[in-house]
Amino acid sequence: MLQVLSSAWPLLLGMGLLMVGNGLQGTLLGVRGNLEGFSTLEMSFVMSAYFLGFLGGSRMAPEMIRRVGHVRVFAALASFISSVMILYPLVAHPFAWVVGRMVIGFCFSGVYVTAESWLNNAADNSVRGKALSLYMIVQMIGIVSAQALMLVGDPSGYDNFVIASVLISVSFAPILLSVSPTPSFELTRPMSIGRLLKTSPLGCAGMFLLGGVFAAQFGMSAVYGAKAGLTVAQISIFIATIYIGAMLLQYPLGWLSDRMDRRQLILMVAAVGGAGALLGFALGGHYGVLLAASFLIGGTTNPLYSLLIAHTNDYLEHGDMAAASGGLIFINGVGAIAGPLITGWLMNDHVFGPPGYFVLIAFLLLALAAYTAWRMTRRASIPVEYTGAVSPMSPVGTPMAVELARDSAVEPPRREQA
Repeated sequence: MLQVLSSAWPLLLGMGLLMVGNGLQGTLLGVRGNLEGFSTLEMSFVMSAYFLGFLGGSRMAPEMIRRVGHVRVFAALASFISSVMILYPLVAHPFAWVVGRMVIGFCFSGVYVTAESWLNNAADNSVRGKALSLYMIVQMIGIVSAQALMLVGDPSGYDNFVIASVLISVSFAPILLSVSPTPSFELTRPMSIGRLLKTSPLGCAGMFLLGGVFAAQFGMSAVYGAKAGLTVAQISIFIATIYIGAMLLQYPLGWLSDRMDRRQLILMVAAVGGAGALLGFALGGHYGVLLAASFLIGGTTNPLYSLLIAHTNDYLEHGDMAAASGGLIFINGVGAIAGPLITGWLMNDHVFGPPGYFVLIAFLLLALAAYTAWRMTRRASIPVEYTGAVSPMSPVGTPMAVELARDSAVEPPRREQA
């Protein structure tokens, strides 16, 4: 662990600051949009635009890096992100925010690809698993810390937008001023969707469904809190609890998955997450219950992301894992684009109102549990001793992070007939 910190601390520090800025702007927009009088449907388009931009960036960033290099891509994308952060309060119009969120999603995707390739270069095979774990922990801590900054300034003013912009600008300094050499860059092309579906129907369906869940968590949580009448402090704690649950339960569930039928665990975890969402829908008016529901949702959905990638890898040769995971991330991104739009419609007063936030999450997680149960009847399980180890993955990661996770696997899994 000390070896990882000594070689990658500038990157980890920079990414921590970056996630604070990103987490702050996501929550801030949800609260500020309500103050500006934006409708739930308008805010759903704003939040969905981030994931559309992120998906586009994850496809284009590798080529940008190959053409002009890591440093130039970092500097260019940083300037765009910082600029958009400042423009949000100056141009408070839904269309302008949609464009801004799309630009920020694209830029953050490119930043993640660049940073993760640097992390991959800084760690050798013996410590790549630890490096990935530290990277994920730093991301979660950054998002949780961002919620506390919501209390620093008035959401109706400019202070918090300036703070987010400054954090993004400062986050690049440790990375760009580091003496670490610029890494070579090569990213495996994603496997075709048809081959992925044949290899792991559960992996593909699960990642698509989880895309909608993650988009609701990351994009619509603050919108829900504002529409439900929560204070800024209550919204911040509500969102922080989601990521605290993710951070605390990721490793215990990963440990379990290496010791039991992975599909059984996916079924149970999805069912618990769905039950948590139903709890929030029925009793979310009680703040303590709302926090319990957010902990269950965050603590189950984030580990499910890692479990589904690991499950798919169980049916692949070691050399095919990165290509397959890149395709899974693309499928997840497609689901994420639709998530806020559907959530926004469900949250309209003529449908469910604010509790509609939990309806989509419950439906998607329970659908995943049901589909997993059905898939268990279609083919036999792989013996536990032949499955690969779970590597913790963050939903905001890119295919480069997946390639890093591939190299941290303890033992290559055995390929099976789909």
